[in-house]
Amino acid sequence: MTITERTAQGELGLTTVLIARERRAAETRVAATPETVKRLVGLGCNVHVEQGAGQAAGYPEGAYGDAGAELFDGSAAEATDRWARADVLLAVQAPQAGSGAGLAQLRPGALVMGLLDPFANRDLIGTLLERKLSAIALELLPRISRAQAMDALSSQANIAGYKAALQAAAALDRFFPMLMTAAGTVQPAKVVVLGAGVAGLQAVATARRLGALVKVSDVRPAAREQVESLGARFIEPPVMEQSPGEAGGYAKEAGAVFLEAQRQLLAPHLAEADVVITTALVPGRPAPLLITREMLGLLRPGAVVMDLAVAQGGNCAASQPDQETVVDGVRVIGAGNLPASVPFHASSLYARNLAALLEYVLKQGGLTQLDPEDPLIDPCLITHQGQCRRADLSPVAQEVAA
Repeated sequence: MTITERTAQGELGLTTVLIARERRAAETRVAATPETVKRLVGLGCNVHVEQGAGQAAGYPEGAYGDAGAELFDGSAAEATDRWARADVLLAVQAPQAGSGAGLAQLRPGALVMGLLDPFANRDLIGTLLERKLSAIALELLPRISRAQAMDALSSQANIAGYKAALQAAAALDRFFPMLMTAAGTVQPAKVVVLGAGVAGLQAVATARRLGALVKVSDVRPAAREQVESLGARFIEPPVMEQSPGEAGGYAKEAGAVFLEAQRQLLAPHLAEADVVITTALVPGRPAPLLITREMLGLLRPGAVVMDLAVAQGGNCAASQPDQETVVDGVRVIGAGNLPASVPFHASSLYARNLAALLEYVLKQGGLTQLDPEDPLIDPCLITHQGQCRRADLSPVAQEVAA
């Protein structure tokens, strides 16, 4: 039976997908673009898009309608009905409580997919369990080969690293490239990047394209090859019997002894730096403190620190979310959501990640046959059938810890 025939029979068999306007402060991205709406419609989905959902990202409402989406007014009574009919909610961030129609309106068994930040958003788990909603947190997607097209962390980290280098260059009191002028030669800026993950490597590549000299620190000795391939110099990690390494494609948490040794190795490099871009994160844990308040004193006045880990506590002791702090002349910028500053392409890539994951779920048997034991689904399916599936997110475990 074709999609048209099923629609004529009351949309029997269609998966209803909802894309709501993001309401968190400064969130300009959208979870679906006209391109991915067309793709989802082709999969047999009935796609509902709230009016204005893509406006901040540069996607007009008419383009969604042309792609096959049904538009609805998010402030009207029909919004509650659209939420109640949804089988899948695609979101950038989890909807906030008290923002009109939301998770409380979703029917039991509906699937929520997005960057849900479950470790920092503990109240979300309770709401998901109360409503018996299934939820996939894209931050926890395993980094395996068949999940590459769905890897939202990597697509957004690429943008964050790129924009971090640009913002640092704009904030710095000197040029990034070397310039030879009639008035003399201007030496290139010296940039230190902490963390050679996706964001860090993109920051390296962008800073190099701008003409800076770049050094990179990472806890994994294996990162040297990638760093040097981009024309940067690798700072060797401390040599210890137990190094953090990585698990599942993510860096593991370092112990206190290792961190202190790493800070000591970083000190002379910070003393020479004009810019420091920090990107070190550990899933489910506070960001490692790599630059203490005392270490900021090593940087010259006018230097810039861009802390991309500020949302998880920060790699720099002085960083504040989405704020600039000046410490002894050093500008410390807490860059909490840089992808939202490039909303068109950030949304384009993120929406493709979501569409690829939903397509995988539908082809594996659909929402009713969602397999929690699937190696791709297992780590990121945080709630299902009224149960919290991860011990580190369980409300019971939280109460015991308290």
